[in-house]
Amino acid sequence: MNVNEFIKYLKELNIDISEENLRKFQVYSNLLKEYNKKFNLTSITEDKEIYLKHFYDSLCLFKVKKLFDNLTLLDVGTGAGFPGIPIAIVNPNIEVTLLESNAKKCGFLKIVKDTLNLKNIKIINARAEDYTQKTREKFDIVTSRAVAHLQVLAELETPALKVNGYFLPLKSHITEELENSNKTLNNLNLKLEEVINYTLPIESSSRTILKIKKQHKTPDIYPRNYNKILKDLKG
Repeated sequence: MNVNEFIKYLKELNIDISEENLRKFQVYSNLLKEYNKKFNLTSITEDKEIYLKHFYDSLCLFKVKKLFDNLTLLDVGTGAGFPGIPIAIVNPNIEVTLLESNAKKCGFLKIVKDTLNLKNIKIINARAEDYTQKTREKFDIVTSRAVAHLQVLAELETPALKVNGYFLPLKSHITEELENSNKTLNNLNLKLEEVINYTLPIESSSRTILKIKKQHKTPDIYPRNYNKILKDLKG
């Protein structure tokens, strides 16, 4: 995906990107390539791939309509800043908290924040189960592009979600995970409202966004220790 294609497909998401924000994405791409070996950030290192699989894919969260004005968003396991930083770039009215357990990656996130002067970003170096326990019912939106199972993500992340807020995981190959997650969603007082399937342009790979609403407070026993969650998942 070149820059012109990036602009074109963002318009289909109702995102009109400014020249200044285009410049920020190019600087972000350059920083990813510059610091990748030092911080082990991503296996995707070509500009066209970065724009498609990192920048555009992150911004596909805007397929979820009317959720992104003056809200607080927690991006769990953000890694090199996806999807949180692209969202923060295109909409400065969203307060984005980037949660990452790897201290070196947090160092990279700070470089990006400072270089791009992103005042609507906060960086937290902590484990998900520790941070979401301390920030219960705080955020309007919780999201991640993490590869962990949906049941794991839901338990680790949604305690930090406000009642009536939305858990929006970006996933691929979700069908089996979703079928096996009904009990977990019920235990966490979550309700699946919508499954948004889409295809990345150019390479035509399938993606899914789950729109899951938190109906009541998360029971106090959650989140459990990460290893306990995994043990129960494996049976």
